[in-house]
Amino acid sequence: MAVSKVSSGLPFAVLFLANRGALHSLLRSLFFTLLTIRYQRLTTRNSSRVDSRYTTGSMLATTILDMNWMGRPRSIAAVLLESDGHRAIIDPGPASTLPTLRQLLDSRGVGVSDLNAILLTHIHLDHAGATGALIRENPNLEVYVHKAGLLHMADPTKLLASAERLWPGELQHQFGETLPVPFGNLRMLQGGETLSLGSRNLEVVQTPGHASHHVSYFDSSDGTAFVGDTTGFHIEGERYVVPVAPPPDIDLEIWNASLDAIAARHPSRLFLTHFGYSNDPAAHIAEYRNNLQRWASLAAEILRSTPDQNVALEKFVLATTEEIKQRLSAAEAEHYVFNCGLNINWLGLSRYHRKRAEVTANAANPL
Repeated sequence: MAVSKVSSGLPFAVLFLANRGALHSLLRSLFFTLLTIRYQRLTTRNSSRVDSRYTTGSMLATTILDMNWMGRPRSIAAVLLESDGHRAIIDPGPASTLPTLRQLLDSRGVGVSDLNAILLTHIHLDHAGATGALIRENPNLEVYVHKAGLLHMADPTKLLASAERLWPGELQHQFGETLPVPFGNLRMLQGGETLSLGSRNLEVVQTPGHASHHVSYFDSSDGTAFVGDTTGFHIEGERYVVPVAPPPDIDLEIWNASLDAIAARHPSRLFLTHFGYSNDPAAHIAEYRNNLQRWASLAAEILRSTPDQNVALEKFVLATTEEIKQRLSAAEAEHYVFNCGLNINWLGLSRYHRKRAEVTANAANPL
């Protein structure tokens, strides 16, 4: 399968996928008949409206948008990319923070109607939940998402059912109303593409582990890697990195390979949705790899020694909370614990170990 850029004069380059095989032909015929979408070219806004700390050139700007999720700064970030009058959002956040997103865009002289694309690292509600609502406001938006997450964006029923099991009765309060995205707005990624936003090029790299459909975006203009949740939860300026390992499909072996793929590209810095820049990628990745493995080992040991699952959950949460408190100030520790979902980490890691045990048992006792 070949991926090419269409040189059409559109504000955001449209990718087309050459037909290679029956499966792709079916997908393309169902979901991705190429259309020439007529975009409205907009006058470039005054550059003084962009935070100069994140301006990488006279026509390029990268702006962190703090979604102030649940009234908590430094919890969820979206990113506004601007290049030569073209604009994209990486991970717009949950629908519950849409008023904040609109306000932050407006403070920079940008409206939802001015956006050309949404780039999703993955489809979890805290990253992608606002996408459908944004499409209602701007039907010309293109939404780039890994192929394994595409159908769930078009029909989020299963995604919402899974999330409801993790946050029973809390979805509306925490994440707002997640609306479907029309197929015509979806653009399939599989890794290896290069997306062009004006003069800015973003390499797409598949980085599963946290989720099977996770991708990261590497910005050639300044070397930033937008890694979503692949490298954990980390507040800019802190050294400590906490694992983010929710069910249903974390895979530690694949996750380690994704960390290798990020490190091999030698980014100048990482950008984490939770939350901000990490300016020493090699040290960050090493720290995260160690912490993830330690928490996974802790979960495995608790599973072996504690048959009662409620007691096992309590043991894991107590142990990881104590670790966080030892590594951070009291205020920062409370913020990490609030955001990291330690109970959800337990559910993800324990499920991973059970699935591995089942595979091993089945291999030892084939039918």
